[in-house]
Amino acid sequence: MRLLVVEDQKKMLGFLKKGLSEAGYSVDIADTGGVAETLAAENVYDLIILDVMLPDQSGLDTSRNLRRDGFAGAILMLTALAGTKDKVQGLDAGADDYLTKPFAFEELLARVRALLRRGTPTGQPVLKFSDLEVDLVTRKVCRSGKEILLTAKEFALLEFFLRNPNRPLSRTEISEHVWDLHFDSDSNVIDVYINMLRKKVDQPFKKKLIHTMVGVGYVLRQE
Repeated sequence: MRLLVVEDQKKMLGFLKKGLSEAGYSVDIADTGGVAETLAAENVYDLIILDVMLPDQSGLDTSRNLRRDGFAGAILMLTALAGTKDKVQGLDAGADDYLTKPFAFEELLARVRALLRRGTPTGQPVLKFSDLEVDLVTRKVCRSGKEILLTAKEFALLEFFLRNPNRPLSRTEISEHVWDLHFDSDSNVIDVYINMLRKKVDQPFKKKLIHTMVGVGYVLRQE
């Protein structure tokens, strides 16, 4: 899943990008509200982590502008203001959740997972398709009861498939959700990762789940 982190404090921004990337998310960053709005208009984000105190404008205004411009993903607002009135203002500005600084990174991850779960069919932390099961909290992947070890990028790719079962996914759509701004659209990276994922998730099993759709992309479906 692809996230945008909006934070003007360089140390905090670097910390959040590093931690979220290590957790398997593709992360883009912005240090002003204006840059965030531009990136959101040009890219697809599943969730935006937005600081309230920004140098060019309030995060509240940024959130309102994002919603006005059609951003439909989740917004998690960060702030040092812990009053009820402040939280209400953030939620009224379009945020889905509110986290007060300082916070434990584990809580941030839990809130990110909870917000992203709202986009799953069941809203549960476990995604299932056929005999394939993925736990988004423990990041454990099993098929027919056998555990499968995946890299962070392979896990992100499989998660995106599981969130969109039976739906053809183009290479462009996959890159928008699984890779960040530095992705080279002219490379064959997506095809390479699809093949790597197939070797682990499909090859050892009789029933194949990841299928190529010529001229379209790929789809997760039962044969």
